[in-house]
Amino acid sequence: MMMIPALCLAIVAACMWRRMRALRRGIYTFTEKLEESLDAMADGEELEECGIPEDTLWGKVHGKLVKTSHMWHQKNEQNNREKRQIKELISDLSHQTRTPIANMKLYLEMLQAGDLDTEKAGEFLAKIEGQTEKLDFLLRSMVKMSRLEAGIIEIRSQKNCIYETLVQAAGAAVPAAEKKGIRICVDCEEHIEADHDRKWTGEAIYNILDNAVKYTRSGGTVQIRAAVQEFFTKISISDNGKGIARERQALIFQRFYREPEVHEEEGVGVGLYLAREIITRQKGYIEVRSEEGEGAEFCVYLPNGK
Repeated sequence: MMMIPALCLAIVAACMWRRMRALRRGIYTFTEKLEESLDAMADGEELEECGIPEDTLWGKVHGKLVKTSHMWHQKNEQNNREKRQIKELISDLSHQTRTPIANMKLYLEMLQAGDLDTEKAGEFLAKIEGQTEKLDFLLRSMVKMSRLEAGIIEIRSQKNCIYETLVQAAGAAVPAAEKKGIRICVDCEEHIEADHDRKWTGEAIYNILDNAVKYTRSGGTVQIRAAVQEFFTKISISDNGKGIARERQALIFQRFYREPEVHEEEGVGVGLYLAREIITRQKGYIEVRSEEGEGAEFCVYLPNGK
């Protein structure tokens, strides 16, 4: 009779030993998988889902690790993207400031030589002033671009009257247009409203108008029209200038791009880039339609809102 309890104890002990052995093997396997996953994350690899059942301990832990890995990877990509933007910004700034600074040094050296008459000296001083204004405009534009890209500038869209925004932008473009005898016409009903930030949208429209004035011959016309569509309000800015070749239409919204035929005109090539950034950040978009020699039409679409 004493043999039965002893046999039971032996069976229980054997079962416990097998369970302990299986548990120990499971712990070893778990730690190995955890170590492999952490090493992969440390090496910059992104973990992927691999169909592990979520009701297991490793399945739960692996799911958390995958989410953490995705977050780290996205954050790392964002950091790399920001670093590239900073490098590009510094490179662009260096490239754009090189010519005006070199010109200013040249004019100063000639003034310092002291063998110029009053008229020539005055001419060089005027050129230095012009280069200084160009640098000032460039640096202010760069500050706007960097603040927009970094999200420091907050664009607040709300229901606003389109007519007032267009008139304000057109008024700012009139002085340059009058110098070339160009008419700016606004065709917009005063009651039209759309979601937009008046200040920044006005700057975007002005940048497009300024671009149109530069590329339109003396005596030309720039026409602004606004119309309400189903989801967007369309603002059309058209001119009868030289037009934009099809192969260049994908380039005009890039930073510092300028058409080769108008390098004698004032400007640094950031207006259209800023215009697109401003409109895009208001959930709108810009289209360009043009044929070389037949003028250009820029269409700005702003959401109507609710």
